[in-house]
Amino acid sequence: MSLNIGWIGCGRHATQMLLPQLGRSGLRIGALCDRDEAALAATAAQYGVAATYTDWLQMLDQPGLDAIGMAVGPQVHYAATLAALDRGLPVFMEKPPGSSHAEALALQQASQKAGKPVYVGFMKRYSTGNRIAANILRGDEFGPILGLTGSYMTAPTYFADEVDYTGFYLHHCVHYMDLMPWLAGSPIAEITVRQNTSAPGRVLFHMGFTCENGVIGNVVMGTVQSRGTPMEQITVMGDHNRVEVANVINVAWHRNPPFKADDPGATLSSASDTLSWTPNFTAAANEDHKGYAALIADVAQGLAGHPTAAPTIRDGVAAMATLERVVTLLDLGMRSEN
Repeated sequence: MSLNIGWIGCGRHATQMLLPQLGRSGLRIGALCDRDEAALAATAAQYGVAATYTDWLQMLDQPGLDAIGMAVGPQVHYAATLAALDRGLPVFMEKPPGSSHAEALALQQASQKAGKPVYVGFMKRYSTGNRIAANILRGDEFGPILGLTGSYMTAPTYFADEVDYTGFYLHHCVHYMDLMPWLAGSPIAEITVRQNTSAPGRVLFHMGFTCENGVIGNVVMGTVQSRGTPMEQITVMGDHNRVEVANVINVAWHRNPPFKADDPGATLSSASDTLSWTPNFTAAANEDHKGYAALIADVAQGLAGHPTAAPTIRDGVAAMATLERVVTLLDLGMRSEN
């Protein structure tokens, strides 16, 4: 499989996280676009791309492109995806899929009309620990999921000049609006929120929720932690089953072990004792535990017309709908909404 992809965006996230994965999945960069000419030239030189543009509309009209990819911002994600679909080109975009639920829904409708897929970069599904957890949850041994909790923190990066949480919501919170129902196996139905603001630009909020299948949960999010520390924790609760994922790379599956202190023959049982996994970072393996490589591999299959589990614009619509419900409650200072 070899597809020519036109790519919009040569910023740090694109060049460090996404573009290095394209070639591993059979995607060739046929054209590059960015308004920053220096970043565009540097990226084009790195990947040997001859066709460069500072206007993405012009790039979309380049002959020979099989698909469009982008990691820019919500406004361009929306406008450029509409334009690409209008030209019959499938799309991969980083999250978020637009600035609002309405824009995401418009993209879903445009995708259906064009008969071309739109994939969204919800790579948290592909983080190694989260994928291990999901496989356990979907296996025969875990049983029904009862509840789950998550924590995803960041620093007040976006608020140096004025307090505006839009970037925090769209670029951070939207991840867990997708991840939590994906792990629970059901859309979110009811939502409650509580928040605590310690200073301008520093917010902490708890989102409580109930899924349509009865799974209950809570997500803690905020801008009050250093990005230099581990920021993510997930616990999924079952009946005498509990899966914990810390920092997307440490997994523990707790079952129902017997007490061992009074048992002189105590040992460890693969059937009941805790199983754990941590990656070996000293191995000479090209692993990407954040999930970008696995995400792009699935996206490449979809762009080529093959079956794939890659998150689609439909998933983006659901995540944006939940996010807007949460943001509305936070802005209004309310606690619950059904």
